[in-house]
Amino acid sequence: MKSLLPALAAVWLCAAGPLYPQVKVTSVEGITEYRLANGLRVLLFPDASKPTVTVNITYLVGSKNEKYGETGMAHLLEHLVFKGTSKRADIWKELKDHGAEFNGSTWYERTNYFETLAATDENLRWALDMEADRMVHSRIAQKDLDSEMTVVRNEFESGENNPFRVLLQRVMASAFVWHAYGKDTIGARSDIEHVPIDHLQAFYRRYYQPDNAMLVVAGKFDEKTTLAWIQESLGAIPRPARKLDREYTTEPVQDGERATTVRRVGDVQLIDVLYHVPAGTHPDFPAVEMLGAILADTPSGRLYKALVDSKKASSVGDYEYQLSEPGIILFTAELRKENSLGDARKIMLDTIQSVVTEPPSADEVSRARTKLLKQIELALNDSAGIGVQLSEWEAMGDWRMFFLYRDRIEKVTAEDVKRVAAAYFKEANRTVGTFIPIEKPDRAEIPATPDVQAALKDYKGRPPVVAGEAFDPSPANIDARTTRATLPNGMKLALLSKKTRGNEVSALIDLHFGDVKSLLGRSATASLAGDMLMRGTRLHTRQQIEDEFDKLKAQVNVNGSATGAYARIQTTRPNLAAVLKLVAEILRQPAFPDSEFPQVMEAQLTNLESIRSEPQFQAMNELQRHLIRYPKEDVRAVKTPDEEIVEFKQVTLAGVRKFYEEFYGASNAEMAVVGDFDTAEIRKLAGDLFGDWKSPRPYERVVMDYQKVEPANRSIKSPDKANAMFAAGEQLNLNDEDPDFPALVIGNFMIGGNPASRLMNRWRHKEGWSYGGNSFLNAGTKANDGIFMAYAILNPQNVAKVEAAFQEEMDKVLKDGFPASEVAESKKAWLQERILGRSRDASLAQKLAGNEFFGRTMAWDAALEKKLDAVTPEQIRDAVRRWLDPKAMSIVKAGDFK
Repeated sequence: MKSLLPALAAVWLCAAGPLYPQVKVTSVEGITEYRLANGLRVLLFPDASKPTVTVNITYLVGSKNEKYGETGMAHLLEHLVFKGTSKRADIWKELKDHGAEFNGSTWYERTNYFETLAATDENLRWALDMEADRMVHSRIAQKDLDSEMTVVRNEFESGENNPFRVLLQRVMASAFVWHAYGKDTIGARSDIEHVPIDHLQAFYRRYYQPDNAMLVVAGKFDEKTTLAWIQESLGAIPRPARKLDREYTTEPVQDGERATTVRRVGDVQLIDVLYHVPAGTHPDFPAVEMLGAILADTPSGRLYKALVDSKKASSVGDYEYQLSEPGIILFTAELRKENSLGDARKIMLDTIQSVVTEPPSADEVSRARTKLLKQIELALNDSAGIGVQLSEWEAMGDWRMFFLYRDRIEKVTAEDVKRVAAAYFKEANRTVGTFIPIEKPDRAEIPATPDVQAALKDYKGRPPVVAGEAFDPSPANIDARTTRATLPNGMKLALLSKKTRGNEVSALIDLHFGDVKSLLGRSATASLAGDMLMRGTRLHTRQQIEDEFDKLKAQVNVNGSATGAYARIQTTRPNLAAVLKLVAEILRQPAFPDSEFPQVMEAQLTNLESIRSEPQFQAMNELQRHLIRYPKEDVRAVKTPDEEIVEFKQVTLAGVRKFYEEFYGASNAEMAVVGDFDTAEIRKLAGDLFGDWKSPRPYERVVMDYQKVEPANRSIKSPDKANAMFAAGEQLNLNDEDPDFPALVIGNFMIGGNPASRLMNRWRHKEGWSYGGNSFLNAGTKANDGIFMAYAILNPQNVAKVEAAFQEEMDKVLKDGFPASEVAESKKAWLQERILGRSRDASLAQKLAGNEFFGRTMAWDAALEKKLDAVTPEQIRDAVRRWLDPKAMSIVKAGDFK
């Protein structure tokens, strides 16, 4: 096709001369910044402990830079940059072919793109070349806008289904009269639908330039070689001649409480309370974030105690918008329909005001500080994640603010928090759901945006986090490095010790109990028993447990369901033993306190009420209920929210305690640990903690019986919902030992199992009907309980087209199969996805535990990969024909189809 950007193409070709030199700017805690001659900022963050590399590029442009009539343009452009360049016809496909995990995102002041790939020279060079190419050569063509506009509109409509999102949009619009922060990044529907292509092209040419960008490379790579590749690709782009204008609109001081009310179909009530606060780089902001935790944390927060403990609300939350200019702090409360909105609003406002009249104690401040610092420290252990996170700090003024902000948090005192609360938590500075006139305004003066460079002058940071080993994630090496054992009670252990960044370690414990007969009619009781586990033990209260995990720098989740319980753990080597001891206490000595049971019940009921009118849930629930048929009392039954509400309301705390005593034990359990730990120590500790804990009743795995059902095609009306859902599926009499399984895996991968699949290419990339869609195939392990499903999120008016396209694409596959080139590319991408999954310690721990449960080793995975690599296009076509029949599939659509 003809290039839409000939001038830029010519400039690119002229830039193929001598490479520009780079200048080393600074190095902070293992991250080194270089500045190229064309203005590009480059951050290199080597971490040899992970076999992956992440490339993230951030452009300092977002919805704040849009003009009236062009809202949503930055986000639209984020989508169009994936559509291709003058020499790359399909970037989605290239990303898939390289097995990348990737995404792009847009916020008020930045747009970023990242891809995480297996750490090979070929992958890294490709990613750098691709980002250089689409920085200045993206097509930004009218035909791409025509299809992608409807995808973005579909995403907009999805947000319109969300009561929280809709209310937040209205509150932000009320809080900001002039500043662009008052406009949601998704934009106005009319602007999304009508923005001219030449406006998008001009926006792209202006902001997508090296002097307005920051590149981060994080993971396993050679610094010197990578810097040379960056020079050859992104460094060859000339610095543009244009000069970016400074955004100068400043939001005036608010002069009175503001109000907004939204009336829409929904199942829960919401309250938002918003205050203006300083810029994210201002010294007051750490105290602002601590105020959010002090008020809204679970279960220690004042709002939680005042609203949730009293059953006036089912949940509370806080959000701090940390931006380059003065932002906001937002408090939220969710209520069931029968709760009093007026009572909750008064309690909420009075409780927020209490931090001024009754300033936070030293203990409250210390607890908030510990939680925030834990989150920062754990983030620093993830080189790929921190590389993307630095985008936000660069948009605020400089990436190094991340570290200075951490230092500032450590120094915040109770007096600082008291002062900041008094300065900004004023009636005239808030926006809520009711307008109350006042006689004399009490205005909050928001400080000017600080000089970031002055704050960072001579800042050096701390020594880099301890690096880990270069670990080979192949199945053979994983098996060779894994120690396996069985405790006296039957619990199985899988322990894989390796050096990790920051001495990080991931662990999990899975308990299995019951059988179909013993669990009859006890699903709700079992669920509530699991929810109560972390609400207190015989030795520690819920708050003490939460505080102890924060001190131990641990992320822990312990819960249970009808057929088992689990613990998921992320911590560091020095704290692992103490964390495991506390987890064992939670599992073995739960107190089931009377005071916590009403809260757990309230949360369950609120969740069920909140989803019953949502099209996505309605469609999937109805499809599963049609395909999976058991009596309501059976633990395998798929129930409606109303049926579950009835069941939950019949549960008593005495019943929950009885269920625990009858079922909980570790005779049928697995424990897997992956990361930095001493194998002998943890093996002995596991025996001490769990080796004598026997299950009180026999266990037999609950499996789904294959049920052949007649296909159905149903529509569900969801009034006043802008987004709809299409779902199709069938049960399969299939297990993962079947000879056809490898062929079906790669067949599903090409049908709908990856971002560049047949269904996604048709629904999203070609037609623009759906923001998101997928297909998945599950085959039973040692049981014939397989299932195939496909789904799409869409505008209700496109439902017939989406359904017809699904049938057409499936018919094409059954008739013609897949060409050899597509099969080869997909095999490569599928394998790289597997490598990425095994490179994550938490995922690997889950895999090892599953292997212990099913009596397998990683050799099974290696064999599957070998079998899959050997299947031919003809074998894939024949397997799909044998197992997937569109005419036998049931279809459910949910939405407002009027």
